[in-house]
Amino acid sequence: MYKSVITEMKSHMEKSVEDLRKEYQRIRTGRASTSLLDEVKVDYYGNPSSLSQVATLAVPEPRTITITPWESKMIGPIEKAILNANLGLTPGNDGKLIRLNLPPLTEERRKEIVKGMKKMDEDHKVAVRNIRRKAIDDLKKLEKDKAITEDELKKAEKEVQTVTDSIIAKLDEILAHKEKEVMEV
Repeated sequence: MYKSVITEMKSHMEKSVEDLRKEYQRIRTGRASTSLLDEVKVDYYGNPSSLSQVATLAVPEPRTITITPWESKMIGPIEKAILNANLGLTPGNDGKLIRLNLPPLTEERRKEIVKGMKKMDEDHKVAVRNIRRKAIDDLKKLEKDKAITEDELKKAEKEVQTVTDSIIAKLDEILAHKEKEVMEV
């Protein structure tokens, strides 16, 4: 009976972990990554399309991203979309492809980025704790309604705490990995 509450709780917590991973992918590190451009939308014949749907993205060097449009007339709209995305990157083109050179991050900027990442991590931990609290409330309601025994409630609460601890450890691991990536010169 209480297994469904725990399964639902796990599902919500895993979504929180995935959300943090996605947020961290958008953060600029010292290395070039095409995921920086995931949110950029290009006007393609009147339809806002993601950059990967109108061009080939590549990282030929650690600090350079190249964008090769499938149609040469798309160079202008792609450059405009990158500038409008406020990524702090200035596109340069040679008529066939667009180059984005990522300037190296200063030590101060790296520390600011890590500070923002820690805040995101803490926000996700709070979300996980709220999910845990809701699950425990649901379990107590089941016990109050005599759907589960007091022993089952105690066992379920321990399981809830075990799952919560493992999810929080996973969030910390993701933060540590990304922090190392950002601080790398």
